[in-house]
Amino acid sequence: MRLSLGKLPPEVMKRYLFEMTGARSAKVVVEPSLGLDFGVVRLGGARMKGRFLIVSSDPITGVVEKAGWYAVNVSANDVATSGNRPEFMQSIILMPEDASERDVRDLSSEMHRTATGLEIAIVGGHTELTPGLRRPIVVTTAFATADSYVTAAGAREGDALLMTKTAGVEGTAIIGTDTRFNRKLDKKTIAAAGRYFERFSVVEEAVGAYQAGVVHAMHDCTEGGVLGALYEMATASGLGLRVAERDIPISKETRTICAAVGVDPLKLISSGTLLIAAGRGDEGRVLEAVTSAGSSAAVIGRFTGERVVLARGGSEQVVRTAPRDEIWRLHRPER
Repeated sequence: MRLSLGKLPPEVMKRYLFEMTGARSAKVVVEPSLGLDFGVVRLGGARMKGRFLIVSSDPITGVVEKAGWYAVNVSANDVATSGNRPEFMQSIILMPEDASERDVRDLSSEMHRTATGLEIAIVGGHTELTPGLRRPIVVTTAFATADSYVTAAGAREGDALLMTKTAGVEGTAIIGTDTRFNRKLDKKTIAAAGRYFERFSVVEEAVGAYQAGVVHAMHDCTEGGVLGALYEMATASGLGLRVAERDIPISKETRTICAAVGVDPLKLISSGTLLIAAGRGDEGRVLEAVTSAGSSAAVIGRFTGERVVLARGGSEQVVRTAPRDEIWRLHRPER
């Protein structure tokens, strides 16, 4: 099977990754699985009884500008989908072999500022110049300690599905500000796209929603966009979903940018967008909590015992797997 750029297909991850996890441990309470954003380890000792360690890692491989900012936010977002605020972080920074001391300073200071803003302590890592790289690769691992948590696998049949912000947040920012892709856009749209970087974090809305006390599951929409996240969350929970495209918020800027480059906004990378499962009748409490956290949300569907179905363009589409993200198609157009 020939692989494409981006996240591995679900069938490849199931075949080669999820069962190859080293030594077994009774302390591991959430193991790797499709759609899960983090692992969970039960902490030991009398003082830590009933406490858990939430852990998630993410790489930044495709950008140079704001690489440090991205790196902190993406793993922080994953941990926050547990309902808990990330507290600590480690990083691995691989710099191109022609990198200067100034390049190291700029990247590390950007990570410092971003982590400080999220109240995360960077506790260690590794940094080197690596042969063969054209751009930095930054991998971060975020940690939180918690008394309780939710995962993407906790949705229940009949639950409402809510989505924060709009679809394609990250992709809108990337495409709209990249000179390789934005030549057909006017200056107003490009400027607006740049402000989408400010929407990347889901930490406040995830923590706020969880504190409402009615959330069963959460998942952030990264690679594969909203459509990929829908499939992953339903698969993790062993359920189906019914979602109508008309109910998924898509901003004017995202529609304009996607039309200009010919990509599907529902398959576009969307860090900053959070999916939330809550009990029937509890939607209002979640909407209020998300609004109080400074974000917005909408009810876009409901979990079922059937397949993942998207009502779109007058017909119903069955989503059978997570799609390849549109951002990679732009980097390497299909022939």
